[in-house]
Amino acid sequence: MDIFGENVFNDAVMRKRLPKAAYKSLRKTIEGGLPLDPSVAEIVANAMKDWAIEKGATHFTHWFQPLTGITAEKHDSFISPTMHGLVGMEFSGKELIQGEPDASSFPNGGIRATFEARGYTSWDCTSPAFLKEDAGVLTLCIPTAFCSYTGEALDKKTPLLRSMQALNKQALRILRLFGNTTTTQVTSTVGAEQEYFLIDKKFYDKRLDLMLSGRTLFGAMPPKGQEMDDHYFGSLKARVAAFMHDLNIELWKLGVLAKTQHNEVAPGQFELAPIFGTTNIATDHNQLVMDSMKKVALRHDMVCLLHEKPFAGVNGSGKHNNWSMSTDDGLNLLDPGHNPHENFQFLTILCAIIKAVDDYAELLRVSAAMPGNDHRLGANEAPPAIISIFLGDQLTDILEQLQNGDITHSLQGEKMASGVETLPAFHKDSTDRNRTSPFAFTGNKFEFRMVASSQSISGPNVVLNTIFAEVFSQFADHLEQAEDFDQALLELLKKTVANHKRILFDGNGYSREWVEEAARRGLPNISSTVDSALVLLRESTVELYKKHGVLNRTELESRYEINLERYCKQINIEALTMIDMAKHLIIPAGVKYSTQLANSINAIKSASSAVDISVQENLLIDLCSTLASFRSNLEALEKDIQGANSIPDDAYTIGVYYRDVVFQAMKALRTDGDKLETMIDAELWPLPTYAQMLYML
Repeated sequence: MDIFGENVFNDAVMRKRLPKAAYKSLRKTIEGGLPLDPSVAEIVANAMKDWAIEKGATHFTHWFQPLTGITAEKHDSFISPTMHGLVGMEFSGKELIQGEPDASSFPNGGIRATFEARGYTSWDCTSPAFLKEDAGVLTLCIPTAFCSYTGEALDKKTPLLRSMQALNKQALRILRLFGNTTTTQVTSTVGAEQEYFLIDKKFYDKRLDLMLSGRTLFGAMPPKGQEMDDHYFGSLKARVAAFMHDLNIELWKLGVLAKTQHNEVAPGQFELAPIFGTTNIATDHNQLVMDSMKKVALRHDMVCLLHEKPFAGVNGSGKHNNWSMSTDDGLNLLDPGHNPHENFQFLTILCAIIKAVDDYAELLRVSAAMPGNDHRLGANEAPPAIISIFLGDQLTDILEQLQNGDITHSLQGEKMASGVETLPAFHKDSTDRNRTSPFAFTGNKFEFRMVASSQSISGPNVVLNTIFAEVFSQFADHLEQAEDFDQALLELLKKTVANHKRILFDGNGYSREWVEEAARRGLPNISSTVDSALVLLRESTVELYKKHGVLNRTELESRYEINLERYCKQINIEALTMIDMAKHLIIPAGVKYSTQLANSINAIKSASSAVDISVQENLLIDLCSTLASFRSNLEALEKDIQGANSIPDDAYTIGVYYRDVVFQAMKALRTDGDKLETMIDAELWPLPTYAQMLYML
């Protein structure tokens, strides 16, 4: 395909445009983590500039990922003044390597004050530069890390790169124990399946709640939701198919391996899945996917909604973070092989993962904590807030054999026949899938299904890389000292399974029975973003990240503050938006309709006293009663928002107040608002309805 990667300064372009020595030096930095030679940076910068200008670019930007969860960029042109009032096109190695945005204007959790503005971006040469197109204008985007003047990471990329280094170091120790002397690099890989909604732009433009908060704050359920199961994998509407086609073109140009697309469960909901990539690049690509979805949708007079729960009553959206590990010599370390019972390297890695997920379940929960995700987790559409692992029949059977004595066999798949002679027999896998599990083994990877649809996948993968690095370290420390390696390994695996089997669950994660069973097992159940934030301040968390050089205490404390501040600000925005909509849209519509009813009743009474007007009278009574309740709940919400100003200046206490007081008042106001929608004349109702937004696409 000629267009694939055409806007990427990838390896093929570098090989063609860089001198051989410079190319080899840069590859050593990318592949081996060696320091970058400044003279090579000058050569790369010049080649990158020439390539971008030939493509039509006039500006470049350091493209980074601050703690907002989205990307940031400041554009500078290539022009440089020359003699006689003319300009040339220049781009230096220094400009490539380092930039200087304002660090105090991004979320920093107190690390930077307004008068302490200096921050730095630095080139991440492991993620290729690319040309981003906006309204036909191309800009050279250079992926960069972002830190403060005092050195703390203020972004999503830096901790991710640190965690990948930690994982590589400890995973190599495990491989060496099994006699692998050829692998020099272990890299985590990810494929992030992205769920999203599409709605017509004309409806979006009339929904202040969608514009300001990303979700509908009012909206009665239509007669039909998703109960017919007819949207999932259904045929694509022409408009949606055209959008997906254009989206694929945009993503392929950017080197994103967009592979699978389909209708999701809820009406108006869809999914895009890419092929696996190195975690750092996959994270960058997922940001490009979300950005491209929004831009391409607008070209088709649609709006892409990435909120976790844009519509109440139907499924919300998430990301399925498919995580694995690969070596530089082509091995997938989570591939069990045909006979996994004989693959002790795989079983060691598997047991380490089981232990890590059990030991650090709460940290994993924190990694998926978002205000929007609180609406979704545990709602029979997504995994519960309880972390558990699904392994499937084959691996579960092997671990049971391990506990009971010798491991002698692996359950195998078989051929299945459909009973139709013209259809070929097909292979049945050795295990089923479990879509209710938050952390499920799916053949050669683990699928972390808790991740929020709008968030960067960096956070969850930082946690996965770090906790696995920690347990690999523990295992290596023990086994490297063993006199009898085989015996020590067998004992370690048996002990690990015995101590951590509570985290294994193959049943229905949506069921109430599992919540009760998980409590009996002692598994944590953190239901809200507010409570999850406390895990970041635990000394065990600080020591874990410090040991592996991923985050220091100051960086963790900043993220604690940022997470809670974001939660409070999001709920506050939603509450203020509800108040605005209630005052300026819903109450006026209710007053207008009640006036029409009253006028109708009076007119009919004047015309004839014999006419039965009980329908109008009862409707008026119900309408005015609900309107009065709505107004009362509106006043209560306004009072509760004001009450937040008197809360002590403590992030957690303020967060609890917004969750337990403000958000509960919002729910009460919505209940009456949605009831009013079902009562007021459709021609007077001021908001596009769920039926229109979900089905008129």
